Amino acid sequence: MLTAIVGINWGDEGKGRMVDLLSQGYQVVSRYQGGNNAGHTIYVNGEKFVLNLLPSGILRPGVVNLLGPGMVVDIAHLRGEMERLMARGVRIGPENLKISHLAAICLPANVRQDCLEEERLADAKFGSTRRGIAPIYGDKYMKKALRMGDLLEPERLERQLRQLLDWKNLLLEKGYNAPAEDYGETLRWLRENGDPLRELICDTGLYLEEALAAGKKVLFEAQLGALRDIDYGIYPYTSSSTTLAAYAPIGAGIPGRRLDKTVGVMKAYSSCVGEGPFPCELFGAAAGALREAGGEYGAATGRPRRVGPFDVPASRYGVRVQGADELALTKLDTLSYLSEIPVCARYTVDGVPTGEFPSGGRLERARPVLESLPGWGCDISGCRRWEELPQEARAYVEYLEEQVGCAIRYVSVGADRDQYLVRE
Repeated sequence: MLTAIVGINWGDEGKGRMVDLLSQGYQVVSRYQGGNNAGHTIYVNGEKFVLNLLPSGILRPGVVNLLGPGMVVDIAHLRGEMERLMARGVRIGPENLKISHLAAICLPANVRQDCLEEERLADAKFGSTRRGIAPIYGDKYMKKALRMGDLLEPERLERQLRQLLDWKNLLLEKGYNAPAEDYGETLRWLRENGDPLRELICDTGLYLEEALAAGKKVLFEAQLGALRDIDYGIYPYTSSSTTLAAYAPIGAGIPGRRLDKTVGVMKAYSSCVGEGPFPCELFGAAAGALREAGGEYGAATGRPRRVGPFDVPASRYGVRVQGADELALTKLDTLSYLSEIPVCARYTVDGVPTGEFPSGGRLERARPVLESLPGWGCDISGCRRWEELPQEARAYVEYLEEQVGCAIRYVSVGADRDQYLVRE
């Protein structure tokens, strides 16, 4: 059984919360793309955990967690993340964490390049998290990057690093007029942070094939959402990896396998971190109220998220490109303070109405057409069955389901593990 949990919108939909919830029925959880440029926030018994690189199944005893070949790994960040969790009593070791030998290593040089490029762009910046993600994916596709497996071969690592920095320093010194990266310092960084991870590095594809042969169930965890996909998102304001469910078996290490199910995650409203077109964005007091009600601040960066009403065209598009079989709707409880709930039902582009999600310049010129639905005006965080929700809350969920054309199976009414309900 291969299931992918993916984002329908701009990211920050609550995928980590859903992976943590559904992982109780799976033996393996695998990340398949991205790096530490986004975070998944999970609450367990009221305790908050923020994960950047580690799969959300790491908080479930008995679940094996994988970082797949499609990922880019800042090994210093990973070490720090592991140490923080272990200090809080989370068990992490070779028995429950495995890292693909094919995953690329995000170096300090990549982080520097990311920051230098954002500074060069100034007001035209892409809204990077400055974690080095675009530069390391660029290195990977130019066939220059170091990979996790290189940490197991010291002589190869030294040789590859020398070649990489000879090339990278041409860009830093002559392109950005910045100091070169020091070979010895970078090698020390690799050894200091890489040596403790050596026992975790393996062929995750082989592990997954053996797990599937043994009848185990695998859950794939995406980072960000459909609208941040490098090909199908709001380019160039996207991530640098493929965030779609179709890539999950490839990015995890089993490219010949097919998914059995895709669960799409979307919020009961819209949120977005970073730059780029966001047609339904709210401003002023309305935005501030929604942001505070939902705690909308980036898990990786702490940046205030841009917020707005639920966006039907964007969500319908996300459902389509993700190939979602069913949906999870998160943060329904956040809207409880509203007497009337706005929804972006469609756009106008150059004065012409459309229900489709446009691209390029047409997306930048898209303007929202809003409709309002009645609010419910009461606390729903204690509801555990569909019938317990107020009629207005049920009508809102049913409206969204009809508009996006996919069944909403899970509804989250709070941040903790038990604050959800399942529609049969």
